[in-house]
Amino acid sequence: MPPRTPPSARHRRAAALSLIAVALLAAGCKPKEQAQAPQAGPPPEVMAVTVAPRDIPVTFEYTGQTAGVREVEVRPRVGGILLKWNYTEGARVAAGQSLFTVDPVPYQANANRLEAAFAGMEARHAQAVRETARIKPLVEQGMVTRKAYDDAVSNEQIAAADARTARAALTQARIDLGYTNVPAPIAGVTGRALKSEGSLVEAQNTLLTTISQIDPIHVIFVIPENEHLRIQREAAEGKLKMPADGHFEARVMLADGSAFPNVGKVDFTNVRVDPATGGIEARAVIPNPDLRLRPGQFARVLVGGAIRPQAVSVPQRAILEGPGTKIVLTVNAKGLVEPRPVQVGEWVGQEWIVTGGLAPGDQVIVDGIIKARPGSPVKIAAPAPAGGAPASAPPAGKP
Repeated sequence: MPPRTPPSARHRRAAALSLIAVALLAAGCKPKEQAQAPQAGPPPEVMAVTVAPRDIPVTFEYTGQTAGVREVEVRPRVGGILLKWNYTEGARVAAGQSLFTVDPVPYQANANRLEAAFAGMEARHAQAVRETARIKPLVEQGMVTRKAYDDAVSNEQIAAADARTARAALTQARIDLGYTNVPAPIAGVTGRALKSEGSLVEAQNTLLTTISQIDPIHVIFVIPENEHLRIQREAAEGKLKMPADGHFEARVMLADGSAFPNVGKVDFTNVRVDPATGGIEARAVIPNPDLRLRPGQFARVLVGGAIRPQAVSVPQRAILEGPGTKIVLTVNAKGLVEPRPVQVGEWVGQEWIVTGGLAPGDQVIVDGIIKARPGSPVKIAAPAPAGGAPASAPPAGKP
C-alpha cells in the first residue's frame, strides 16, 4: 500500500478541493447561456480516464500485535538452590537443551538411600522365597503344619510388595534427580533469566524464563463487528468475491512504515465476538526465518485475496469534496465539463471504489481540474488507461 499523506497535508488538500467543488457547483447553477458563454482561445487541455468495470483486488487493513506461535514458561520440577545457568539469554535454543541446573546433591543422596533400601527389600524377598521353597515339601510329608506353610507364603508376598514399593520410590528419586537439570521444552528464542544463581526455587512455582517460538510468528488482530457484517453481506450479494481456498493473504507493515517482506496467511478467525473490543479476533501466521519480528510488536496487517467483481474505480485525485457530497468532473459527448455527484466505497491502492453516480464509458477528469469549468469545452490531451490512474499519477493522497 503506498504511503499516505500526513493528516495536515490531507486536510489542506481537502480544504482546497472543497473550495474548488463549491465553485464548480456554483458555476453549474449559473444560467445556461452564461455557463456556456464563449471563451477566448482554445479550450484547456485535461487528462481523463474512461470508466470501465473490472475485477479489483481488495485489501483490508487492521492493527495487530505479534505473538509467538508457542509461548512456554520454564519452571523447575523440583525445588532447591539454583546452581547455574546453562544458556545465553536471548539466544536460540534447541528442544531438550539444558537451561538451568538445580543443586543435585540432596537428590543424589536421597537416590542413594533409596537404592540401598531397595537392595534390602530385594534380599528379604529372596529369603522369603527360599523359606517357602524349604517348607513346601515338609508340608506334603506332614512334618510341618499347613499354617506354617501359609505364613511362609504370606511373608514371601509381603516381601515382594515391599520390594516393589522400594523400587517405585527409587524410580521417583532418580526422576527427581534428573529434574535438577531444567531443559528447554521447545525450540525457540529464550527470554532473560528471572532468577540469579544461588536463589532458592520452588517446584512448579518459580518462573525461570520464557521461550518463544517465532518462526513462523503469529500476528493477532481484531476485525470490527460492523465491518465483518458488511463483508459477509457484500459476499452474499456478489459484490465481494472471497478467495477460492478460503484463506486470505496477510502482509505486515511495521511501525516505521516499512513492509515486512514475507507474506503469510490468515489461519484462524474466532466464532465469537469479544464483548470487550466489539470485534472478532483473527490470526495470521507469517514466515519469520531471520527473527526480524519479535513478540509484542504492533503492526498494520494488510489482508488481501478478496476481489470486487466488475467494480468501477477512479483515481483518488479525481474525487472532489463538495458540500455534503463527493463529485467528479466528467466530459460529456459534446466535449463539455459536467459535474457529477458520486457515491464511493473504500480506497484500493491509489483509487476510490465508486459505488454510484458513474456509468461505463464516462470520461472522468483526473488532471487539469482547476482549468475545467462546468459547461465549458475542454480538450482531452491523453486519455489514461480505462479504470486506472495515468502513468504519471502521484501516490495516493498527494496533490
